[in-house]
Amino acid sequence: MNGDRAPRTPNPLPPATTRRGLLTGASATGLTWATASTAHADDPPENGAGTGAGTDVPHRARTRTLRGTLPAGSPDYVYLPVDVPPGVAEFAVSYTYGRPPVPPGVQGNALDIGLFDERGTALGGRGFRGWSGGARTSFFVRADAATPGYLPGPVRPGTWHIALAPYTVAPEGLPYEVTVTLRFGESAPAPVPVHPPERAKGRGRAWYRGDCHLHSTHSDGRRTPAEVAAAARAAGLDFINSSEHNTTSAHAAWEGLWGDDLLILTGEEITTRNGHVLAVGTDPGVFIDWRYRARDQRFGRYARRVRGAGGLVVPAHPHATCIGCSWKFGFAEADAVEVWNGPWTPDDEVALAEWDSALAASVRDTGGGPGRWLPAMGNSDAHREPDRVGHPQTVVLADALSRRAILAGIRAGRSYIAESAGLALSFGATDGRGRHAGIGERLRAAADAPVTVRLEVSGAAAGCTVRLVTDQGVLLTSPLPGSGAGVVEWRTTPAHAAYVRAEVRHAPTVPGLPGAFAALTNPVFLDAGTGTES
Repeated sequence: MNGDRAPRTPNPLPPATTRRGLLTGASATGLTWATASTAHADDPPENGAGTGAGTDVPHRARTRTLRGTLPAGSPDYVYLPVDVPPGVAEFAVSYTYGRPPVPPGVQGNALDIGLFDERGTALGGRGFRGWSGGARTSFFVRADAATPGYLPGPVRPGTWHIALAPYTVAPEGLPYEVTVTLRFGESAPAPVPVHPPERAKGRGRAWYRGDCHLHSTHSDGRRTPAEVAAAARAAGLDFINSSEHNTTSAHAAWEGLWGDDLLILTGEEITTRNGHVLAVGTDPGVFIDWRYRARDQRFGRYARRVRGAGGLVVPAHPHATCIGCSWKFGFAEADAVEVWNGPWTPDDEVALAEWDSALAASVRDTGGGPGRWLPAMGNSDAHREPDRVGHPQTVVLADALSRRAILAGIRAGRSYIAESAGLALSFGATDGRGRHAGIGERLRAAADAPVTVRLEVSGAAAGCTVRLVTDQGVLLTSPLPGSGAGVVEWRTTPAHAAYVRAEVRHAPTVPGLPGAFAALTNPVFLDAGTGTES
């Protein structure tokens, strides 16, 4: 999330204290209807929750207010039960909570919210009806519509649950007030969801540009899906991935926004207390639960659910400094890793170093053939202006502009990351016999066989420098011409370099530290065969 990279939209909730904005999840205790103060009203919806314009207001409403205090050290989630009788057409909620001042260095109160219907709150999300985290103070659901972040559908009788998740709690506790309004009347027909197609026209086998980490008004973003799609086109993107925090409500929000020029994938940003992970390109409507920590040993189950729904598991901003953002689940279940998130920052540099160390570990000779490695991705994590959609973007070599082909290219590491559509790379290695390997591929040659590594750059800013990195470290640094276009060649052998990857960096701004990235590639592997070059 991009909290410190863009101002947070004002609302009555506590301000975010972190780099990547409004967050979800944390601890709480329970409260039942028996302790609620109750009122009955025929009033229209308050604070944006409830029946939308152009729809008749149901003729009768029942409102109840539930109050309580969550102590510091509460469990991660509390579920407030709400008994829904027959005949309810709309379920509306608003909430507030106390924000007492705290000393410097002490976390204040932040309370997130969501909803589960009569099917229950069990892990897996069968009863899931929506999540807004801390982005909204009110919401509603009914058969034909719902607040973004929530799923339209019938309001069936039974026990529903409002999920409270105190992200942080002040030492004196978190007092809250939740108001529930049930509106009675006839339910309108539920809409049939329309999801994006799995293929766009494309250009056949080509390099396609995409951003797989984006937020809209369906979570804590401030752009509508239409505005996100327009920004993607303006950024020169070919595909995007819908990745709202802990909800699938945006999957059906893209009707009319895709086209021959833009493929829209559906997914989710699974936002746990121990890190965030992108589900990229899952089947539309598939919800992936987030209510667990690393200590619960449950992540593998949900990672497999992502892959079972056709998607990729991609830990996001793994070294972000915001509370709950740093990735604690390990990478055994990952398909790729987001090493570049929005404008380049020191935590991205840490993520890159960790990824490069893992690459070096993957090429160790264990006698079992090439080791498993994780491709790198870059995404904008854009939430609102001035966040730039497509900064950065992952550029994927794929056989077609289709869900299956794009995900296959990402999974194989046939991709590089660029700060904009104006910057393009061509990178590969060729041996003396003319055999060639491109990004994400392997070139097998004798250990002492000469290999020529070639990088071609166009569209870089003035003052950029190329660095070629191997398992040994940075072995070549070369400035680009002032035009931002140029070719760099370097000769090595598989014995000397188990892999080579390329970086294009801006001029340094801090003495002794490398400059921010303009682009970086996944590696080309040089596999040393037996014998010598003859």
